[in-house]
Amino acid sequence: MDLLEKLTILTDAAKYDASCTSSGVSRGFQAGKIGNTSSSVAGCCHSFSADGRCISLLKVLMTNCCVYDCKYCVNRRSNDTRRAAFTPRELAELTIQFYRRNYIEGLFLSSGVLRDPDYTTQRMIETLRLLRQEYGFNGYIHAKAIPGANPELVRQLGFLADRLSVNIELPSQKGLAALAPDKTKASILSPMRLIREQGQQNKEELVKYRHAPAFAPAGQSTQLIVGATDDSDRHILHLTESLYSRYRLKRVFYSAYVPVVENPLLPALHTKPPLLREHRLYQADWLLRFYGFRAEELLDVSHPNFDPMLDPKCYWAITHPEQFPVEIMSADLDRLLRVPGIGPTGARRILSARRTGLLRFGDLHKMGIVLKRAQFFILCGGRMREGLRFSAETLTRQLQAVERGSLPSSAAQQLSLFDATG
Repeated sequence: MDLLEKLTILTDAAKYDASCTSSGVSRGFQAGKIGNTSSSVAGCCHSFSADGRCISLLKVLMTNCCVYDCKYCVNRRSNDTRRAAFTPRELAELTIQFYRRNYIEGLFLSSGVLRDPDYTTQRMIETLRLLRQEYGFNGYIHAKAIPGANPELVRQLGFLADRLSVNIELPSQKGLAALAPDKTKASILSPMRLIREQGQQNKEELVKYRHAPAFAPAGQSTQLIVGATDDSDRHILHLTESLYSRYRLKRVFYSAYVPVVENPLLPALHTKPPLLREHRLYQADWLLRFYGFRAEELLDVSHPNFDPMLDPKCYWAITHPEQFPVEIMSADLDRLLRVPGIGPTGARRILSARRTGLLRFGDLHKMGIVLKRAQFFILCGGRMREGLRFSAETLTRQLQAVERGSLPSSAAQQLSLFDATG
């Protein structure tokens, strides 16, 4: 098999991994090396940087051969698919040649488990060692830590990569036992804990020794598959909150399950991926990270899943009428952030602008406030927006109409499907 055939197979096999970003680390030009990485760059295969540039990562597997038989995975050992594997030298050479031709700006490297986790991790380490030390590659590298690998190997990988990630995949031990019997909760959380502790220790070392090697300076992330099991949004959100607080993750990514195999434990092959549900979880994740919400506020036992017709913040606002309306001229930052249509930037603009005089609805629009949502929940100088008419019964329908016009195309298609099927 030639190199191009391997590349075709192993880049296609990597497409289901969503936790691929290049944000969070800066490393400038160094004499004798090629490439650099900037914290302003955030890309997943093909994306756009803050200054409008289209940037790209080579997103590839070391191999799609795997000793595990996870029922949801296209690369499981029982699946009849073409197999391929790069040698460390082949992949390092390919990466550097792509970089020199300006095809890519970095590497996202994952892998199936070839022979065992330690052997697979050693091959990944050798690839990154060749890139960093022999080829002098100074660009961005995101590597997947393999659950079950020796802690020392995970450390070595972290000193060569900018970001590490350990995919949880399924949100519960029950789901893992049913669909991925070779994996356990402990084997996944153990490297996460190691990465957190090593990262904290490394930060302290860098304070004392400026030139000490950096360990995964862009932190760690993970991925959860949505829809392969019957885990509720509430369960997933509580898990997400725990991961952020306990393991200091930079991001939790959600991947709508794409049926790739017929199995009684999985959704049928003709089932559409739950893209709208994935979208709602990303919105809720944003509320946890930037708006001060807690998982227990957004969903409870009686309402374990998000309403597909409304974004989570609007749904929370409708179910907590005692919190509204909010007076723009006197509300503090926390209360402003609870208003649908007001984000962190808009809230701080309001706090700054209201010091100089009374704000009106037209002023809010100029600040970037999404008035088509916020207007139902705010007062300006004790008054609601002129001409606004709604009641408790009609508010939900009006917000649903607003939501239809703001969904991504893929999620909007699923919302149309939801309407058709009830």
